[in-house]
Amino acid sequence: MRSKLTALLLAGLLGFSPALFGRGTYLEPAQFVAESFAFHPPQPRVLYLRGEVKQTVQSILGHRFPGLRIRYWMQDTRTAWILDEVGKERPITVGIVVDQGHIERVRILVFRESRGDEVRHPFFTEQFRGAGTGPEYRLDRHIDNIAGATLSVRAVRKLVRLALYLDQVVHRDAT
Repeated sequence: MRSKLTALLLAGLLGFSPALFGRGTYLEPAQFVAESFAFHPPQPRVLYLRGEVKQTVQSILGHRFPGLRIRYWMQDTRTAWILDEVGKERPITVGIVVDQGHIERVRILVFRESRGDEVRHPFFTEQFRGAGTGPEYRLDRHIDNIAGATLSVRAVRKLVRLALYLDQVVHRDAT
């Protein structure tokens, strides 16, 4: 009886991996938007994905965008985006603020994967500050990878590129 109890306890401990601690909501989307606009957020707007915009979004992501529209917030030259992209198996929700065509802030809001949560730490997200785009909407700087979090890093990179592109679109359409 004692050996069975020990075996069950050991199996339970081994099954409870520290990687599970990475999952969670780190910042509520509404809180992210409020913080991004000094707690006076503008009303949300909607960008419909049609024609060239839809094709470019698909090109940046490497797959079709699952929706017909994207919600965003805009005040003067600043836009805020809350976007999802699958890392390995589950979506990662990222908040991105773009100001004057450059990244001001990147925050991992919700992480649902079992590993790769290192992307939520400032040592990773701060690399994007000030980034813009170059040819084919590529980032104009190198972003260091994180061993063991490659797919999460790729997902965040794609979303940052997407936010920069969408920021260009809404500012172009506003003029």
